[in-house]
Amino acid sequence: MEKTSENTTENSSGRKWLGLFAILTAMIMNILDSTIVNVAAPSIQADLGGTESSLQWIAASYTLALAVGLLTGGRLGDKYGRRRMMLLGAAGFLAASIACALAWSPGVLVAARVAQGLFGAVMIPQAFGLIRDLFPPREIGKAFGALGPVIGLSTIAGPIVAGALVDADILGTGWRMVFLINLPLAAFTLLAGRAALPTAGTRRAMRLDGVGAVLAGAGMFLLVYPLVQGRELGWPSWLAAVAAGSVVALALFVRRQVRRKRAGETPLVELSVLAKRSYTSGVGFVIVFFGSIVGFSLTTGFLLQLGMGHSPVRASLMMAPWAVGAFLGSGFGAAMMGKMGRRILHLGLSLMGAGLVGVYAVLRGAGDGGPGAWELAGPFLVYGFGMGMIFVPLFDIIMGEIRDHEVGSASGLLESFQQMGSSLGVAVLGTVFFSAVGARPATGEFVNASEHVTLITLGLTALAFALGFLLPRRARETGHAGPAAVEEPEGAAEAVREREPALI
Repeated sequence: MEKTSENTTENSSGRKWLGLFAILTAMIMNILDSTIVNVAAPSIQADLGGTESSLQWIAASYTLALAVGLLTGGRLGDKYGRRRMMLLGAAGFLAASIACALAWSPGVLVAARVAQGLFGAVMIPQAFGLIRDLFPPREIGKAFGALGPVIGLSTIAGPIVAGALVDADILGTGWRMVFLINLPLAAFTLLAGRAALPTAGTRRAMRLDGVGAVLAGAGMFLLVYPLVQGRELGWPSWLAAVAAGSVVALALFVRRQVRRKRAGETPLVELSVLAKRSYTSGVGFVIVFFGSIVGFSLTTGFLLQLGMGHSPVRASLMMAPWAVGAFLGSGFGAAMMGKMGRRILHLGLSLMGAGLVGVYAVLRGAGDGGPGAWELAGPFLVYGFGMGMIFVPLFDIIMGEIRDHEVGSASGLLESFQQMGSSLGVAVLGTVFFSAVGARPATGEFVNASEHVTLITLGLTALAFALGFLLPRRARETGHAGPAAVEEPEGAAEAVREREPALI
C-alpha cells in the first residue's frame, strides 16, 4: 500500500511527463549511436588512420556489446531497481561517449564503443517498465503513443545531424562532435530522471549469471572476429579454430542455462522458447533481416563518402529518402498489422526487394562519377518504406506462440539476436565490399563493390521472405505493441521486459 501511495503522489505532481522525456532521451541516444558511424566512419578513418577492418569494428563493437549486455540488462533492473539502473546506464554512457570523443587511435575508439554498448544495455531495457511505473492504466496509451513519432523522427534526423556536425567542425572537433552530442542528452536524462523517475517498484531476489554472460559474449565475439579480420589477415587456417571456439562457448552457455534451470536458479535464457519452430524461425528472420539492412546501410555510406568523395552531410542527405520511407512505412505497418498479420512482412520484403532491384539498376547504369542523388532517391524511398512496414509488427508476430511466462526471456533473447545480426551484417557485407574494392580503389571499383553488396542483400531479403512463412500468422493478442502486455502475477518482471523499438 505504501508503494501505491508513493506512486500516486509522484505521478499526480505532473513530473511523470518529465520522466517520460528522460526515458525518450535515453532511447534516442541509443538510436543515434547505432547509426552515426554510417556517416562519421570515413572522417574517423581520415583522422585516426586504421584499416577497413577498423571501420567495421567501430560499427560492430557497439551492437555486439549491446547484444551481450541485453542478456543481463533487464535482470539488473529486476534485481536492483529500474530507476537506479537507468541512471547508472546513462552516467556510464556519458562517460563512454567522452572516451569516444577523446580517442586517439582506432583501438581506443573501439574499446570506448564497447563500453557504450554495455552501458546502453543497462540503460535501455528499463525504459518500458519505467513507463508502466510512471503512468496509470488510463494514461499509459498516450505515453506509448509518443514513442513511435519521437523515435521515428530521431531515426531520420540522426544521420543528417551527424553529417552536419562533422561538416561544421565546431571548434575543430570534426567527427568527435557526433559523440559529444551525447553529453547534453545524457545530462538531461540524469537530471530529469533523478527528479521524476519513480523509485517504487518490485525488486526480485536472484543470482545473476555472470559466467553465462561471459560465455555468451565469448561465443558471439569468436563468431564475428574471423568475419571482420579474415580478409585483412589473408584468411589463415587458425581462424577456423576461432570459429570452432565460438561453437564450443555457445554450447557451454546452453549447458549452463539448462543446469541453472534444473537447480531452480534464474537462467539468462528460457531455453524452452528455442523448442518452438516459429520462434527459432523468427530468430533466423531477425538475424537475416537486420544483418542485411545494417550491412547494406553501412556500405552505402562507404560508397557515397569513400568512393564518390561526398561530404558527410551530402551523403546523409542522399540517404534521407531511405529514412523518410522507413518512417512512413512504420506508420503503415502499425495501422495494418492487425488486419494483415504475417502478410505485412511479405509485403514489406517485396517492396524492399523492388527497391534493391532499383538500386542495382542505378548502379549498373552509373557513369564514372557514380550515381546521382535523384537517381537513388526513388529506390531508397521504396526500400525504406518496405523496411519500415516490418519494424512495428515483427516482434509481436514472432512472439505469437510464446507463453506468458516465456515472454520476458524470449523478448530479451530476440533483441540480442537482433544486435548480433547487425554485427554479422557489418562483418559479412563489409568484408564483401572491401574485398571487391581491391587495393587501388577508384570510384568505379566502389560502385562495383556496391553492386555485389546489393545483390547479396537482395538474396538475404529473399531468404527472409522464405523464413517468414514459418512464423505465426498473427501477433500475440497481448504483445509488445500495447502497453499492458501481460498480467502481473507469475513471471511479471520478465513479461514486461522493456524492449526498445526495433529501429535502425
